[in-house]
Amino acid sequence: MAFERRLDTFSLAALLVSAHYGLGFLLGTAEKSLTLGTAGSLYAVSLGLGTIALLGLAKFYWTQTEQIWTLLGSAYGDRVKVFVGLMSWSSLIGIEAVQLISGAFILKVFGIPTLPTMVVLAILFATISLLPTEKAGWILRGLLVLNFLALLYGLWVLHAFGDYLRSPFGGLALRASPLTALGIAQSPIDANSVQHMSLPSAVGVSLSTILLVLIDMKYQQFLVQAKDVQSLYKGCTLAAIILLLLAFLPSTLVVAAHNAGILPAGIDGKETLPFILSWIGGGSQKPLGIALIVSLLVPALGIGSSILRVQSKTVLDFNILPASVWSRVLVTAANALFGLAVAFKGGEIVNLIVSFYAAYVGAVFVPFVAYLLAQTGRYNFSKGSVKLSLIVSSIASLSLLILTLIESEVALFGSIELNIMGTGILSGILFLFIGEVLEKYFPTSKVGEKA
Repeated sequence: MAFERRLDTFSLAALLVSAHYGLGFLLGTAEKSLTLGTAGSLYAVSLGLGTIALLGLAKFYWTQTEQIWTLLGSAYGDRVKVFVGLMSWSSLIGIEAVQLISGAFILKVFGIPTLPTMVVLAILFATISLLPTEKAGWILRGLLVLNFLALLYGLWVLHAFGDYLRSPFGGLALRASPLTALGIAQSPIDANSVQHMSLPSAVGVSLSTILLVLIDMKYQQFLVQAKDVQSLYKGCTLAAIILLLLAFLPSTLVVAAHNAGILPAGIDGKETLPFILSWIGGGSQKPLGIALIVSLLVPALGIGSSILRVQSKTVLDFNILPASVWSRVLVTAANALFGLAVAFKGGEIVNLIVSFYAAYVGAVFVPFVAYLLAQTGRYNFSKGSVKLSLIVSSIASLSLLILTLIESEVALFGSIELNIMGTGILSGILFLFIGEVLEKYFPTSKVGEKA
C-alpha cells in the first residue's frame, strides 16, 4: 500500500490528537468528573499514556504501512483477516453510539427529548456519510478548537486556572482511593458526594484504553504518513503531551462549576459540559450560548458520519455484497441501526466506549502479539493455532460484550471492561497453545491449515 510521506511533527501530532479528542473524550470525562472529581480524567489520561506506549510500535507501523487485518491475513489466512476486520468494525459501533448519546444530551440543554433526537441524528449521520464530505473534517476540527478555547475561557471565568495547573500533579485535596496509586487526585467537590472508582474498574478502563491505542487503526493510518522516522517519534511524543494536558481540562472545569454552585441539583453527568458552555455564553437562549453549544454538536455530526463511512468501507472491502450504490446504502443503514440500538441502551459514555475497546483488544491482542513474535524471529506459531486463538477469543469477547449490554451487572473480574478483555485474552492464549499441541501431536488433523 503506497502512502504519501508528508506529515511533519506538528501535522502528525495534530491528527493523532484529533483522532481521540472528541465528544467521548470531552463529555465522557465531564460525566465521570461530576462524581469522581479530577479522577474522572482517567480515560483521557490513558489515551495519552497509550500514545507514549505507541512509540514502541510506531516504526513497525511506519515500515509495514498495511492495516493490522491485512498483515495478519497475509500471514495466517483470509479467515483471520475477516475476523480482525469484523472486530474492528464492531468496535466502531460503540464510538457511533457515543456520538448519538452525546449529541442528544447536548441538545437536551435546549429542552429537546433525547430518544427522538438520537433517531434524527442517526439519520443525519447516515445521510452525511454517503456524501463526499471528507474535506469538512478540517472545519470540524476547527470547531473542536473553538470548544477548547471556550473551556479555557470557562476556567478563567470560574478562577480555576490554578486548579487546572495543579491537577495533573495531585495538587487538589486527596482522598484515600485506589486511584491515588495511579497518580490521579480526587477533587474537593463534596466530601459526601464524591464516589470512588474500584481498583478493578480503574485497571479495566486504563488497560483497555492503552492497549487499544497500540492496535488502533485510527492512529495507524496517520503514523504511516509521517515524512521520516524523526517526525514519527516527535509527533507521537508531542501528541501524548497534548492529550495529557487536555485530559484535565473538562474535569477541572466541572469541579470548578460544581464548587461555584452553577450546576443545578440532579443534573445528568452527560449534560454538565453543554450546560457549563451555555452558562458561559449567557444561557441557552443567548446567541453566544447557542454558538458554544453548536460548537459541540457539529463535530458530533462529523465524527458520527465519518465513523459510519469507515464501517461501511470495512464491510464492503470484504466483497460480501456486490459493489453498488444500493449495497453502500444498505450497509450504512444497518450500521446506523446497530449504533442506534446501543445508544438506546444507554450507559455512561466512558464505560460504553471502553467496553467496545475491550472487546476488540480481547480478540485481536493475542494473535497480534503472536505475529510480532514471528516477525522478530522469537517463535513462529502455526497458522492453525493463531486462527483458532482469534476465532475463540473473538467469539468470547463479542459474546460477553453483548451479554453486558443486556445485563450490566456481569463482572467476573470486578469490572465490565476487565471481564470482556480478560476473558478474550485468556481464551486467546489458551487456544493458541491448544492449537500448537494439536499441530504437534495430531499433525494429520490439519487444524485450520487452509486459509
